[in-house]
Amino acid sequence: MNERDLSISPDFFDKTIDRAAANSLKWNHYADPDVIPLWVADMDFQSPPAVCRILADCAERGTYGYTLAGDQTAEAVCHWMHERHDWQIKPEWIVWLPGLVVGLNVVCRAVGNSGDAVVTTTPVYPPFLSAPGLSDRTLITVPHLQQKGESPEWVMDFDALEKAITPQTKLFLLCNPQNPTGRVYSEKELKQLGEICLKHDLWICSDEVHCDLVLDENCRHIPLATISPELAARTITLHSPSKTFNVPGLGMAYAICEDSAMRARLEKVKEGIVPYPNLFGYAGCCASFTHGEPWRQALLSYLRANRDLVLDAVGKMPGLSVSRPEATYLAWIDARELGQHDPAAFFEKAGVGLSGGGAFGDPEFVRLNFACPRALLQKALNRMSAALS
Repeated sequence: MNERDLSISPDFFDKTIDRAAANSLKWNHYADPDVIPLWVADMDFQSPPAVCRILADCAERGTYGYTLAGDQTAEAVCHWMHERHDWQIKPEWIVWLPGLVVGLNVVCRAVGNSGDAVVTTTPVYPPFLSAPGLSDRTLITVPHLQQKGESPEWVMDFDALEKAITPQTKLFLLCNPQNPTGRVYSEKELKQLGEICLKHDLWICSDEVHCDLVLDENCRHIPLATISPELAARTITLHSPSKTFNVPGLGMAYAICEDSAMRARLEKVKEGIVPYPNLFGYAGCCASFTHGEPWRQALLSYLRANRDLVLDAVGKMPGLSVSRPEATYLAWIDARELGQHDPAAFFEKAGVGLSGGGAFGDPEFVRLNFACPRALLQKALNRMSAALS
């Protein structure tokens, strides 16, 4: 595949794709087809053309049997982690999964025993709040501190976190970059978190699926497992090409775990319940990490402009304020001054579908996905502004 095949035109992400015709979860969610869906973390852009071509070649072969990862896919993951995040991992550390949410549930079942506790910070990606209970674990939540008018706005409350940990707590669930606030935790913050977890003998499951979507050029994603050898030995990192390259429907994710005994527990929990990823998932993963970088760079540039559009527009809307996301394509909007019991329902009536904050642990917020063509985003922001006029 030559360089011309990998180049992305400036207007690539402006294209409108009729996703409703393809039974899209995102676009077919609302009863009213006029509602602009900016809710679930699913981009409205075509995936990297190089990835599309490789998947088409895979389909043309006409054999769709059970498939293993193979050396090429594992090597692509290892190379990506080394080149992008200065993290030297080994193929044998990878536990393949058919999705990141599956990974959260597998980890909750693998660490500790029935009745133990899992701790996390809120607001947070909803499966963090459901996976412990589904695994017969007790959920402990610690709210982030919101520093209005400061940067970063959302920080961990380490004092409250340490006080919340009990002798039954065995696992901390970390989301970094953070969903929904868009925070990229600093090395200092990760070290402090790591010290607390090691002090209390906790395992850490670090969801780093948005780590390749850092928007602020003064921020750098640091894999938690690279902080120290001690933390590497107690960390299970979840990752996937799904969010970065817009291939969530391929059902591909993996856990990276240095500890062989924990890897064995993860594999044991999967037995009889969790299927292998399919051949398109493996092919898409390998293609994304091998050929997707030019597309990713073009995507980041487009997302930065969309983010700035959201910050400017929402910042002018009465009753709303918005945090500046350092990463992801998600904006966490504070609607506490709006005076609406259900702000997501309010905006849905205005023709804009947002994620309600209740699922993330704070019902007075909404989450907006700005990974869509700019004209559509502007239309949605205009509707929100009109509803508040």
